[in-house]
Amino acid sequence: MGVDRLDRYIARNVLGAIIVVQVVLLGLDLVISYINDLDDVEGDYGAFQVLLYLGLRLPWRFYQYAPVGVLIGALIGLGSMASSNELTVMRAAGRSLTRILWGVMKPIILVVAVVLIVAEYVSPRTEQFASAWRLEQLQGEGAMVTQSGGWQREGDSVYRFGAIRADNTVLDLTRYRFEGHQLLEATVAERAVWREGAWVLEEMATTHFTENRTEVERHAEHPWETSLTPAQLNRLLRPINSQAPSELWAYSRFLQSQGLQATQPLLYFWQKILMPLTMASLVLVAASFVFGPLRTVAAGTRVFYGVVTGLSFKYLQDLLAPASTVFGFSPAWAVLAPILICAALGLYLLRRTG
Repeated sequence: MGVDRLDRYIARNVLGAIIVVQVVLLGLDLVISYINDLDDVEGDYGAFQVLLYLGLRLPWRFYQYAPVGVLIGALIGLGSMASSNELTVMRAAGRSLTRILWGVMKPIILVVAVVLIVAEYVSPRTEQFASAWRLEQLQGEGAMVTQSGGWQREGDSVYRFGAIRADNTVLDLTRYRFEGHQLLEATVAERAVWREGAWVLEEMATTHFTENRTEVERHAEHPWETSLTPAQLNRLLRPINSQAPSELWAYSRFLQSQGLQATQPLLYFWQKILMPLTMASLVLVAASFVFGPLRTVAAGTRVFYGVVTGLSFKYLQDLLAPASTVFGFSPAWAVLAPILICAALGLYLLRRTG
């Protein structure tokens, strides 16, 4: 029973510190983002609307800051117990380092579950809704969800899309159809509207290319035969890092079926799927700072080293991401390698404590 109480005590301290750190990080980010976004105030999109927009994006920000929050929270939670000699008493009473680490990992399991639920079901929807709501406030009803546009190949056709609106209307669509390397026709449409399970092109003009001349065919409305669905186009035109793991996997499979590289969606997919290992490795590093060579330094110094470690971890993943494209190794290794390095560092430092 005493062992269970100790586990709960450790878990409560660590989880409480993680929650406080997350709240502080989200609060600072909210204030900084609010000040920056006040430059976008225009028409019906005022200061209060800016605050609502940033509030809608909090689930995405929570997901982004979760690894750093876990690292710093574990450092503060364990560090506070170390400063009051509670960890020393636990070990003197026969509590092994492994058992203490298991007590730390228990609340991390809960945090991981919440983060994965947010990544899959919450943040993709709130991000899309927030973007649509913001642009509708700025530009009126039916504003664009995204302005970045995108290209897509399907069979013998190559498409360029300007944007997709909140009502699943595609704007500024261009289609180039080839036979081998020869361009057969080019189609331009102002809009593509999703009606009753099918696409309809509006204000369309198609230019047919022959050996001696070109012919232009115009239609006010014309069916668009394609396997692309509104969900697929949303995945293509929405920021890829805000998509759910299931969406990223489906998108990567679709790109591969078209003979295209799927490195970027797979990178984000593996980052989200391997989030539990990421957090576990960062907790090992945090524990090594408390029990290892930094156990005698001030708490602020440990937190500083923790922040540096977290940033180094992120920069290493960001560096390996393009390297996986250049050198052709699996995106999974670009995500997994920093995790293994971080875990190995933590275990090495912990083993040095004896």
